[in-house]
Amino acid sequence: MKERVEARPRRSHPTEGPLVRWALTAIALAFLTLCLVVPLAAIFTQAFADGIDVYVAALREPDALHALKLTALVLAIALPLNLIFGLAAAYAVSRFEFRGKQLLVTFIDLPFSVSPVISGLIFVLLFGAQGFLGPWLAARDVAIIFAVPGIVLATLFVTAPFVARELIPLMQEQGADEELAALSLGASAWQAFWRVTIPKIRWGLLYGVILLSARAIGEFGAVSVVSGHIRGETNTAPLHVEILYNEYSFAAAFAVASVLALTAVVFVVAKNIVEWRIEAEL
Repeated sequence: MKERVEARPRRSHPTEGPLVRWALTAIALAFLTLCLVVPLAAIFTQAFADGIDVYVAALREPDALHALKLTALVLAIALPLNLIFGLAAAYAVSRFEFRGKQLLVTFIDLPFSVSPVISGLIFVLLFGAQGFLGPWLAARDVAIIFAVPGIVLATLFVTAPFVARELIPLMQEQGADEELAALSLGASAWQAFWRVTIPKIRWGLLYGVILLSARAIGEFGAVSVVSGHIRGETNTAPLHVEILYNEYSFAAAFAVASVLALTAVVFVVAKNIVEWRIEAEL
């Protein structure tokens, strides 16, 4: 009976042969080539199709420079704010028990389930000229929608979960034993946080920051709704690419798109390095 029980797992989980492994690998590589390598190659090919001078001129064009600078500004605002939020939320969820804890986790996950276009529309309904707070803001000459603050709010919303979602399971798995030991040895809560908690979660934190940054730079849907597409004022780089492409300025569109694509490649490489470091420490 014992031998029969032990034999079942071996029959139900056969070892794949070389042919199956090679076939699966070939399918995966073909899919990645078709969906990733070919589009990236097309972007850079089209960007330099009219020569390096046209490429550089497209990037130095005032509207393109403004779009790239605005994208960097939005990232510079959204990153530290959502970093602080993610750390606070992860620490609260992983270290404390309180009423509404599951509700907090649900709210953290909400931007993953809500369409970016819908989230942008929510901000329009709140802060637009005919929105709930629109007349009050207009009376005080405060512009949210069709202005930079609206773009920042939309980006904050869609990128809010990334840091928290990376840290919550990590901190729950690690537990609080080391922090409690530090507190029992006389360290303050702030010292335990900076000298024990942060070093333990540093790679998970960096991983979340990379994902957040990539999403903030490439966000289109929510930003498109709240920006108003005002050229040279509220267009981020993805919106500027769309406008150039619709105007049949293909070389300029692909030139700006190549900057975004190159940034995405850098983020992917950084993500893989962080993943390797996380696995190395496990």
